[in-house]
Amino acid sequence: MDEADRGDASEPNVTAADAITPSEPGHADFPIPAPIPRPGHFAGVLAVLDKPLALGFLTTIGVIGALLLGSALGSISTILVYIVLAMFLAVGLDPIVRRLERRRMKRGAAIAIVFGAFALLFAAFLIWVLPPVLAQIGEFVEAIPETILGIPSTEWFGALDADTQDAILVGMHQLGDWISSPSTIAALSGGVLAVGIGIVSAISASFVVVALTLYFLASLSSIKGAFYALAPAHSRPRLSNITERITDSVGGALIGSVILAALNAGVVFVLHIVIRLPFPALMAVVAFVITLIPLFGSVIFLVIGTGVALFTSPTQALIFAVCYLIYIQLESYVVSPRVMNKAIAIPAALVLIGALVGGALMGIIGVLVALPVMASILLIIREVVVPKQDLKV
Repeated sequence: MDEADRGDASEPNVTAADAITPSEPGHADFPIPAPIPRPGHFAGVLAVLDKPLALGFLTTIGVIGALLLGSALGSISTILVYIVLAMFLAVGLDPIVRRLERRRMKRGAAIAIVFGAFALLFAAFLIWVLPPVLAQIGEFVEAIPETILGIPSTEWFGALDADTQDAILVGMHQLGDWISSPSTIAALSGGVLAVGIGIVSAISASFVVVALTLYFLASLSSIKGAFYALAPAHSRPRLSNITERITDSVGGALIGSVILAALNAGVVFVLHIVIRLPFPALMAVVAFVITLIPLFGSVIFLVIGTGVALFTSPTQALIFAVCYLIYIQLESYVVSPRVMNKAIAIPAALVLIGALVGGALMGIIGVLVALPVMASILLIIREVVVPKQDLKV
């Protein structure tokens, strides 16, 4: 055997696997190749980012889609308002329907009774309330110039000092110039036309809302069941419990708000009749609309009603303010706790914020649904969000 053969025999066989394994201590280390990454989601994202043209195209498509979606939502915003209002009305009427069901009455018959009572109330409003309100609106508009001109001859104006009288006279003169200006007349004419169009639109919209409310009220149980089916099976009992509490709270808040507003309107109407203040029906309707604002509505109308009564007589205005203030106290401590017993307690600041946001977005309807929405959000935070945070230690 020659030297070459002896050298080959003395050296161990080196395989490819041995070339990439780390050596023992004291020997030279061989480089270990990095593992090859598998293609996945992030690799696809990085590949797109490496192609500016594709990235720009996808971004443009996304922006166009967002604009089209916003335009579509804007065009159907009125329909969405109808749907939301009908759903809230259905949830608000559902406690009455269920109360009739507990007396062994079928749901269809209970819904018919509830809507029959609502139709009778609406007919009574159209027959006995709306005509005098419209007439008193005309009387109020006609009485404004005469009332302004008669201010200098009133007793309370004569009791003021000379500087205050001069300031009031200057303000009256500027107000008269503003009312008689062509731009103001044109704006008022356009406002009257807008009011007429709004009345016609409200009448047509009421039929749509009534139809949707009937549908939602009749199928509310199936709607809830379909909503529960979207959740995992182990979460459905808790979801059902929270949803029922939310709907009960929403229904109680809506019915309670309407009852309190109706009581306010009745008290205002009686006070105007007893004290002999003008425009009793008009002020009662104004009180009903304003006192739909929770917590602060009665205080707002106290200022408005007293200010309007001042143009008739300071003594009558003082009597009205005292009597209505007494009713506000009774409402706050006696009537409201019994009417709103199922509603969730909400901080006053959140009530005001909710009413402002709801009024800015949806007007009177937004103010009416602001309290139930805030109550639902608070309930979800207390029952879902806070317990999850408590588990994080």
